[in-house]
Amino acid sequence: MRRAFFAFAFVMLAFSAFAGDAEIKAGQAVIDGQLKALLADDGAKAYSFAAPNVKQVFPTVDAFMNMVTNGYPPVRKPQSYAFGKVEQTGPGSIIQQVLIVGPDGKDYEAVYTLQLQPDGTFQITGCSLRASNSLST
Repeated sequence: MRRAFFAFAFVMLAFSAFAGDAEIKAGQAVIDGQLKALLADDGAKAYSFAAPNVKQVFPTVDAFMNMVTNGYPPVRKPQSYAFGKVEQTGPGSIIQQVLIVGPDGKDYEAVYTLQLQPDGTFQITGCSLRASNSLST
C-alpha cells in the first residue's frame, strides 16, 4: 500500500512539473509571438496577445501601438531578446523575464505577467521595463 502511494505521489509530482513546463512554454510562445508581431509592424497581431485588462485601458490597436512605441521602444523594436527567469505564481499565472537589447544597443529587462484565459490561452496582462546594467538569468 505504501509503495502504491509513493508511486502515485511520484506520478502526480511529475505530471504537475510537466503541466508547469507546458504553461511556461505556452506563455513564452505568447511573448515571442507579440515581439515578432511588433518587429513585423503587425499591430493587430501584437494587440491580439494582450489580455482584456490591457485592452480595457487601450481599447484600439492604434492606442495600444502608440503606448508601446512611445513607452516601450526596446520592446517595440528589439535588436535581440532572450527569456530569463520565470516564475509560476499560481495556477495559470506566470511572470517571465525577457532580456532585451534595445534599438539603442543598450540592455533592458522586461518583466511580463501572463494569465490563463477562460478559452485556455495565455495573454499578457502587463509588462514592466527597466534599463539593465548587468543582465543575469
